[in-house]
Amino acid sequence: MDKMEYNSTRDKLIIPEYGRNIQKMVKHVVELEDRDERNKAAAAVVKVMSQIQGLKTESEEQKHKLWDHLYIISDFKLDIDAPFPPPERDTPDLTPEKMSYNDKRMRYRHYGKNILAMINKAADYEEGEEKEAFILAIANHMKKAYLTWSRDTVTDDLILENLKELSEGRIVRTTETVQLQDATVLVTQSKQQQKKKKNKKKGRN
Repeated sequence: MDKMEYNSTRDKLIIPEYGRNIQKMVKHVVELEDRDERNKAAAAVVKVMSQIQGLKTESEEQKHKLWDHLYIISDFKLDIDAPFPPPERDTPDLTPEKMSYNDKRMRYRHYGKNILAMINKAADYEEGEEKEAFILAIANHMKKAYLTWSRDTVTDDLILENLKELSEGRIVRTTETVQLQDATVLVTQSKQQQKKKKNKKKGRN
């Protein structure tokens, strides 16, 4: 049986925002004997660090800062051919900024992580039947997700209001223009989908 790892015996997190796994990965990179392998592994770790920071695109300044953080996490032991020179130990203000979270995303997490992408895509559609069909499908999905999450009834007005807010006012619909599915039907569909998933899992085992 492996020995359990307690917080008191773990290495101190050098930059906590990146987490312990990144620190372990950096330690592994430092220990690689082959320089080419170290270079490739370091670049891969920086890419993961960028994802953790939520950077979709990186400016030259942001790239430089990520590589600085890599050196700092390695306790300046990293010997690689990096695109930027290592920082000095006493360089001020090199800790990453706190990650900001979208309040709407957190507040409406019960709709699922992909709902904002779907809403943004629908908002960009040209006006027409295809757009209206897409919006209707999104609204029905939101209603079904809400019912699964709360197990209570929900009004169509609330769903459409949430849709308006999540789209930042780009999608404005009312119950007069959009007819959502009945709650009972949506709950039944949800239960059927969950049952299918369970049966698939059983089939794999």
